[in-house]
Amino acid sequence: MTEREPLLRGRQASMRMVLLVFVLPVALASGCATTGTGDDGRVARIDPFERYNRAMFTFNDTLDRALLKPTARAYESVVPEPIRMMIGNVFSNLGDLFIGANNLMQGKFAAAASDWSRFTINSMVGLGGVADLASEIGLRKNREDFGQTLGWWGVPSGPYLILPLLGPSTIRDASALPVDYAADPVRWAITDGGAAWGTAGVRLVDTRAGLLQGEKMVDGAAIDRYSFIRDAFLQRRRSLVYDGDPPDVEDDEKPTAK
Repeated sequence: MTEREPLLRGRQASMRMVLLVFVLPVALASGCATTGTGDDGRVARIDPFERYNRAMFTFNDTLDRALLKPTARAYESVVPEPIRMMIGNVFSNLGDLFIGANNLMQGKFAAAASDWSRFTINSMVGLGGVADLASEIGLRKNREDFGQTLGWWGVPSGPYLILPLLGPSTIRDASALPVDYAADPVRWAITDGGAAWGTAGVRLVDTRAGLLQGEKMVDGAAIDRYSFIRDAFLQRRRSLVYDGDPPDVEDDEKPTAK
């Protein structure tokens, strides 16, 4: 996974609400497709929508291989790395605004202050976020979204869920998407319709290009790519909710405040 991988949580903002309207009813209706296999029922517990999820995983993967991945490769070959880094920095800088808000909602006041300090420094001195000067002076980049905030306050993750185009998620994270969408700083910064769609396209391609190197590990290590990605995603999301220190008891969803 690359440093720009967390941008994936902000991708395709203009499509999230429409997709959410359609995916949850379909997923919930697919609950009867529980496989009930693997690790004494573990799969049945974390992935009761497996049949639907595998079908959506195949759809997303087919679309990605046919369109998104070739576009990302072309983008990577045409756009020099320093320019790609600047583009990613701009999106990341705007994201620090909502990251700070999520840290504030979690009671992590020092982290919120750091996030907003990052935004101020990079916006004013780093040419609108083109340069990440805040990291150079020791202000660490945090990774927070509203799904993590819900998890921090004890909302269980719920079953694993594959969203069209957006990929791996959970019921909790999917329910947080409307808030992520409404509060997306990029959406507020660019209001013109044509410019907004163009920005969303650049954001999507830039994000996908940032994942090209990381996916080689998945392709090389996984016998069942679906299961590998599912388990890695759930483990990482759990780690993010608990700031890298999850409890040993898997069903304990309530983090200890830090």
